Amino acid sequence: MNRARRICVVTGTRAEYGLLYWLLHELKRDPDLELQLVACAAHLCPEFGMTVERIEADGFTIDARVEMLLAGDSRVAMAKSTGLGTIGFADAFARLEPEVVVILGDRFEMLAAAQSALLMDIPIAHIHGGEITAGAVDDSIRHAITKMATLHFTAAEEFRRRVIQMGEPPERVFNVGALGLEHLRRTTLLDRGRLEDALRFELESPLFLVTFHPVTRGEEDPRSALEELCHALEAFPEARIVWTFPNADAGGRTVRQRIEQWAATRPHRVLLTASLGQQRYLSLLKLADVVIGNSSSGIIEAPAVGTPTVNIGSRQQGRPQAASIINCEAGQKAIEAAIKQALTPDFRHRIQSQKTAFGRGKSAAAIILQIKKEKLVELSQKPFYDLPDIVEKPE
Repeated sequence: MNRARRICVVTGTRAEYGLLYWLLHELKRDPDLELQLVACAAHLCPEFGMTVERIEADGFTIDARVEMLLAGDSRVAMAKSTGLGTIGFADAFARLEPEVVVILGDRFEMLAAAQSALLMDIPIAHIHGGEITAGAVDDSIRHAITKMATLHFTAAEEFRRRVIQMGEPPERVFNVGALGLEHLRRTTLLDRGRLEDALRFELESPLFLVTFHPVTRGEEDPRSALEELCHALEAFPEARIVWTFPNADAGGRTVRQRIEQWAATRPHRVLLTASLGQQRYLSLLKLADVVIGNSSSGIIEAPAVGTPTVNIGSRQQGRPQAASIINCEAGQKAIEAAIKQALTPDFRHRIQSQKTAFGRGKSAAAIILQIKKEKLVELSQKPFYDLPDIVEKPE
């Protein structure tokens, strides 16, 4: 009888856990695989909603917890947190002895996990590589993890080509679509009445869903951009606003404090939340008249449910964009104009037949099938693939 293959999945934020949910579900029920789950960073912090409790409520066992977040809000604190995470993941992996570590995305928590796995000679399966988000340091982290990983599961064909362009063998790079779309296919969403009961908040139209993260690369000042966003929202006094807090990035606590101050004087129409959970978040995403901010969900999931997105600033610059996405600078007038455009019936009508570049929501099964097929001995080897059309030029 063959022993179940140990697959360790790392999760550090509410958003990325939501994307991983159905993959975790399928890994847990597969008799040929043993799911190991490591929770870290924001999941373990009351400040960010203590979302590890949500994971356990969903029926998953936490096999290891990696405490790594420092209390500071600076880039130095983020760098030091990454170092603490590397130590913590080394201890967790040494105890769990996984045969494959699954890492999604591009955040500093995942960089720490990838460093530990790489140096301990544990194969890495990377999800959502090959993408570009020019306004965040995550962009470089994502590409760094790609070079540490030996299996790659991308969300679109252009991302698959880009991973191969980085020297990864084509036979190890698979376009499986975006994991987040699996929720839209498999999760039962709440209607307006049930969602209002769950949130204890009236969701009258116009309804805005807002998420604003600090930009971690370039000269864009997140505090200034947030002020411009707040001023723009004042132009829509009739709107109901559900605002989810930013990630644990450098500058995130400062941004959060200002959001809390702004919302505190508008309790009748603004609901702040550290974490909605995936069912409530996606239900809101579908019911909202417009998604506002700079979150990846406005680029990937919102177009899939036909909700317009006002994408502010450079954070998501580089990802394929559907017709429902309105890009604007981080200025009050530009944001106001973009929201007004998104709310017009004509704009809503024009985007109903749009197509998404991120697959059909069947990623989990494709990822598991490929992980089960791979020979672990071969995964320990990391060849470099040279593109066939590159020819050295004579000096």
